[in-house]
Amino acid sequence: MLAKLENYLQRLAPEGIALAYSGGVDSTLLLAVLSRMYHRKAFPFRALTMQTALQSPTEINDSKKLASDLKMKQQIFTFNPFSLEPVRYNRPDRCYYCKAVVFAQFADYAAANGLKYLLDGTNADDLQVYRPGRKALTEQGVISPLAELGLSKQNIRELSAELGLSTASKPAAPCLATRFEYDTLLDEKMLDRAVRGERAIKEMFPDITDVRLRVHNKLARLEVPVSQLQQITAQHEHISVVLKKLGFEYVTLDLEGFRSGCFDLRLKEK
Repeated sequence: MLAKLENYLQRLAPEGIALAYSGGVDSTLLLAVLSRMYHRKAFPFRALTMQTALQSPTEINDSKKLASDLKMKQQIFTFNPFSLEPVRYNRPDRCYYCKAVVFAQFADYAAANGLKYLLDGTNADDLQVYRPGRKALTEQGVISPLAELGLSKQNIRELSAELGLSTASKPAAPCLATRFEYDTLLDEKMLDRAVRGERAIKEMFPDITDVRLRVHNKLARLEVPVSQLQQITAQHEHISVVLKKLGFEYVTLDLEGFRSGCFDLRLKEK
């Protein structure tokens, strides 16, 4: 599969590649393969990263370190996502509007710098779930090699491990807006509280890889894998104290366990 992916990218490289790069599992695999190719024979390239309030600062720092380790040039962009009403009000289609702005900036940069192809890390699994942002990528002519080659998240983790990438076992780090119910008015202070609460839980339980702190106004709802619920309940008093110090009045544990995109699942039920 690795050879197949590299052959695919080799066909694009001579005319220049811009990679939408977050530092996550998927885009890091692409960056690593492109790095191998680039250091055998250089081609026009740039990794493009968008920094906004919707990402944890840790994610941006991780992306910078990985790009540096792989000796690939990275360009950082910024914009205020709350300038977009659908994002500010956390509408179900907010991802489309956000990605429309992000990838328009990326496409403009690529065109201005002679990079013909704009790539992203969408994988085959992403095509099976609710992803309104895909429309924006299609509009900008973005190419998704992992999805086109049918690579699942598990395939990507296996290839990442084969290349010795630290991201092989990295948990997913979706947009921070996913911590809030749809149609919730968002601001940076709310996002920061969610980040700090989730980080505190991860520091208390470093062996629990999948942790989500969902925010329902003044209530914090914790999601962890069902197999690890007992670890959380054993420390319930400490957790309550920590999260209440951040401003939450109520702290609850979701007995259904961790569910990626739990608010999207509710959309399907309606």
